[in-house]
Amino acid sequence: MSPSTTAHLNPSLVRAWWFRHVGLFAVGLLTLGMGVAGAQDAQLLEGELRSDLVPEAVEYYALTPPGYTSSSDPLPLVLNLHGGGGSRDVLKRQMPIFVEMWETEELPPMVIVTPSVTPRCFYMDYRDGSQKWESLIIGPFLEHLRGRFNVRADRRGTLVTGISMGGMGSLRLAFKYPEKFGAVASMEPGISPIDDWADMRPKHRFWRGDQLMESIYGKPVDRDYWNANNPATIAQRDAEKLRSSGLEIFLEAGDADLFWLYEGAEFLHQVLWDQRIRHEYRLYYDADHVGRTMRPRTQAAYRFLASTLVDAEPDPAVTAARGRIDRLKRGLTEADHYGVDADLIKAKPSGSN
Repeated sequence: MSPSTTAHLNPSLVRAWWFRHVGLFAVGLLTLGMGVAGAQDAQLLEGELRSDLVPEAVEYYALTPPGYTSSSDPLPLVLNLHGGGGSRDVLKRQMPIFVEMWETEELPPMVIVTPSVTPRCFYMDYRDGSQKWESLIIGPFLEHLRGRFNVRADRRGTLVTGISMGGMGSLRLAFKYPEKFGAVASMEPGISPIDDWADMRPKHRFWRGDQLMESIYGKPVDRDYWNANNPATIAQRDAEKLRSSGLEIFLEAGDADLFWLYEGAEFLHQVLWDQRIRHEYRLYYDADHVGRTMRPRTQAAYRFLASTLVDAEPDPAVTAARGRIDRLKRGLTEADHYGVDADLIKAKPSGSN
């Protein structure tokens, strides 16, 4: 197995100014809807957007952090995409996780939004044009959220994550539009361990019938259209674009996933490695697609997203170690795989053309 990049660790995140001045809040004061409690409460707000791009009005939940109403600075926006057959209610169920992370200062203030989409739409623009979820999310939906909430509009302050179908959708959106998103955290994405529809086998989609696939990708399935929307294929096709964009990528799965989605995650990890696209990858031991592991895994994904919002502080230990080691690299004729020290060595990363 190829190596993975190390986890983002930035203690300064949990010492944000906002937390020091607003303080902790009581879980018992949380309210659903507009609420009547004080400005320190997190709130779960309802919303709806109508668009000709999709068949019905899109309902969503938005979770705002404690102190949101008194905050003057725009906050990061997180698109939190639910899995197949789910709805915006996933955010209601996840709310205690984020409340706890705000309480313990593990998560900075951010607005988290989950839209309800067609239960198994893959967050795709359908081949026949009948539903255009991708176009909706990157266009009118983002615009709507930025108009309603006090959130950032820059790419670094716009993040996307999701579970299962939402994991697949988050990867596709981030890989196709890295100019719009600063980071993606994909959890157990519903992707196959292939980069060409021609290689699709029954084991890769035993839970997805022909009718579902053809409703989205054409009847029969349009091979080129499937390939053009497959995250692993996109990563190969647009590798340089992804490398230069600075998109920060978190990818994970459990090695006991009931849909065997760890195979797709591992395949994508290898593609990203081969294309020298830096990322963090976690294969959780004995973790399934649902169950008790999802809470700590969600926390880990959000810690990663939070870490991308600030620049890492200088680390004296690293500075001291590099002072001793970097001089040994100056005589080399090729750099490391990711090119972290390419400028120091003045050489191309190993494996580059």
